[in-house]
Amino acid sequence: MDIFHIDGSQGEGGGQVLRTALSLSILSRRPLHLTRIRAGRGKPGLMRQHLACVKAAQAISAADVEGASLGSTELRFMPHALAAGSHHIDIGSAGSTGLVLQTVLPPLLLAKSESRIAITGGTHNPLAPSTDFLSRCFLPQLAAMGARVRLDVEKPGLFPAGGGRIVAHVTPAPLAPLHLAGRGRQVAMGADAMIAAVPAHVGERELRTVGEAYPQVAANSRLHDLGSRTGPGNVLSLWAQFEHVAELVTTHGERGVSAETVAERAHAALTRYLDSGAVVGPHLADQLLLPMWLAGGGSFSTVSAHGHLRTNAGLIVAMTGARIDIRERADRIDVAVTR
Repeated sequence: MDIFHIDGSQGEGGGQVLRTALSLSILSRRPLHLTRIRAGRGKPGLMRQHLACVKAAQAISAADVEGASLGSTELRFMPHALAAGSHHIDIGSAGSTGLVLQTVLPPLLLAKSESRIAITGGTHNPLAPSTDFLSRCFLPQLAAMGARVRLDVEKPGLFPAGGGRIVAHVTPAPLAPLHLAGRGRQVAMGADAMIAAVPAHVGERELRTVGEAYPQVAANSRLHDLGSRTGPGNVLSLWAQFEHVAELVTTHGERGVSAETVAERAHAALTRYLDSGAVVGPHLADQLLLPMWLAGGGSFSTVSAHGHLRTNAGLIVAMTGARIDIRERADRIDVAVTR
């Protein structure tokens, strides 16, 4: 059987190569040999979050695996059969539960029966899409393709403590191509400030600052006090909902950084999107590529062709033969996926 030989240092050389390669290995039933894993990162090799991705992929495919250990820069993965059902993965750190889910979700969308995936770890991590982003931005686009996925956040887990738990319920269904030609009418804006073992005034000041920048946010501003069960931590999510798409940006509180600065960073990030001619934000862009390939095609425009987008596109093209066109315009990047 042909083996996928993948150099993990390609593109931005991060965990995206691992996650997409695992998904496509399972979908194609072809063995994977991955080398130079995360060579582009300060600490190369598999970290706990990446090991959890491997374990999750193994659990749903009855795979034989070699090299699944902390710090490993080489992995052999041989899937045997897609196994829907109930699975539980414990990251063991504040690593992203959302990224683990995104590793196994594409194959499970094509399984023969329903699956229930429970993952414990971080729900809000500075280097990954939050569960709020998945629920508000990513999963609605999957639903527009025909996917049936429900995500329950049973317990939030903020960085650096983690301790969160999510449960995803996946019901396989036929997928249809998705072409996002425009955002549609703006229907709402809002903000959510989460605090854990942090004074309430921190979140209140963040919400007040973004409310001053965007008055329409006030009607949908919420302060979520998680108490001392997880933390310390502070996360601000600022979102805009349109008829056909949503964008959500997340900023994290840091020691020595004022609440106002945290809010201003979120405001600046959302403003870049709102002022552009793009339909989807930069993080949603690379996440849509693989589902669109599964669905048979799709298109959208985004703010910028950042490293994750080009890395994911290059890997999908190399492993599947798909065609992904990325064209730069004056105020946006146009992306088209053809199977």
